[in-house]
Amino acid sequence: MTDFDPIKNSLAEISSFKKSSPNFLETLAKQARTLSVQKGQTLFLTEEEADKFYLIIDGWIKIYRETLDGTQAVIDIVNSGHLFGDIALYNEGIYPYSAEAAEPSIILALPLAVLKEEIDNTPQIAINMLARMAINNQEKDKEIEHRALQNAPQRIGCFILRLTNIDTSGPLTIHLPYDKTLIAARLGMQPETFSRALKKLKEATGIKIHGATVEMENIKQLSDFVCSACTSEFPCKDLQSKKCTA
Repeated sequence: MTDFDPIKNSLAEISSFKKSSPNFLETLAKQARTLSVQKGQTLFLTEEEADKFYLIIDGWIKIYRETLDGTQAVIDIVNSGHLFGDIALYNEGIYPYSAEAAEPSIILALPLAVLKEEIDNTPQIAINMLARMAINNQEKDKEIEHRALQNAPQRIGCFILRLTNIDTSGPLTIHLPYDKTLIAARLGMQPETFSRALKKLKEATGIKIHGATVEMENIKQLSDFVCSACTSEFPCKDLQSKKCTA
C-alpha cells in the first residue's frame, strides 16, 4: 500500500467523484495535503481567489459570510465526509463564502485545477456535482420552511434529532458537536433567544441537557414534539444519507 492509498480511498467514497476517470483519484490523492487545523483557524475568506478545495476527514468547519459591520451570517457547519470550496469553480474561481474551523479538525487540501480538468473531460462529474447542489438547495428550502412553521424550541429539537442515530431504540446520549453560541448562529437565533428556547424544549419534552450532553429516554420523546410542525415524516430521508454526500 502506498502512502496516498488511504487518501484515495477517502476520496472514492465521495458521491461527486463516482464514475470519475481511472487516473483522477490517484492524481488528486498524490497532490493532496493533510492539514490539522485548530478551532477558529481561517481556511479562506469570501472573494479570495481559489486554488484549492477541501475534504473534511474529521471535525467541523463553519461556512459563513460577513456583513459590512462585521457580523457573521453562518451558512452551514459541515463535518466529516463533506467537500467545501469546490463551488468556486462555478463562481469565476472566487470563494463565495468564508471557511473557519468550528472545532479542531483534520482536512485534506486538494488542487482545484485537477478537479476542473476532470470536469472538462468527464461530464458525469459535473452532473454529480450539480446533483449535490440540488440536494443542498432542498435542505436550505427545508430550513426556510422550518423558520416559517416551527417555533424556536422545535428548531433546536430538529437540530438535535439530526445528530441522532435514527436506528437507536431506548435511551440515548448525544454530545453537541460545537458550542451553543455557534449552534444559535447556525439556527439564526440570538444567544439569549437560544437559551430561552432550550429551556422551553426541556420543559416540553422532558429531555435532559447538561453542558454539551443531551439525554433522552427515546427518540420519539423528541420527534413527536419537533415533527408536528414539519411537512416531512420522521425520519427525514436526508437524515439517512448525510455522511459522504459531498
